[in-house]
Amino acid sequence: MTDRLLDRRELLPALLPDHEEYLLISGLAGASRDAAALTRESDNLFTMGGAMGSAVPIGLGMALSAPDRKIAVITGDGELLMNIGSLATVASVAPQNLSIVCIDNGQHGETGGQRGHTAERTDLELMARGAGIQATMTISRPDELDAAARFLRESPAPRFLWARVMAGPPSDWKRNWHLADRRTRFREASLKRD
Repeated sequence: MTDRLLDRRELLPALLPDHEEYLLISGLAGASRDAAALTRESDNLFTMGGAMGSAVPIGLGMALSAPDRKIAVITGDGELLMNIGSLATVASVAPQNLSIVCIDNGQHGETGGQRGHTAERTDLELMARGAGIQATMTISRPDELDAAARFLRESPAPRFLWARVMAGPPSDWKRNWHLADRRTRFREASLKRD
């Protein structure tokens, strides 16, 4: 596997400069902090807390219930591996509006920085393809960001992007942990129509 040269704090702004066009579901911890920093915790973002493994299934549910909206799941490697079988469901149902971005730092940052499976031999793009997702891509260098942004805009959905980033802290964003407020604001954003 290639070296990890991407700074996670620069990843999402490059991949999703038009984040207002999406309904965003983010996984736990660093992925949610990165997504909240990207959007300034806007109403179109639903961040997870205490529900490891749920980002992809919730994003899939959103994609199926709002087929006219763009849905993006932003998750981490540990959170995705907790429910890796959800990729098979995504592939089987094949929503045409779902993108999954996995921010992989190769470690469990929330519990002390222990090496994760993807720091060894686990290949998440191969797992996504094996689950049946046709549009997949892996990036690990800054010079791949433009191609990855194009992949998210133009490749047929569902699509899976594995972003292998350097070890390091996520964005420095203090999340709003008032979950009822976040849920209500996201629901209102999801019901808005242009």
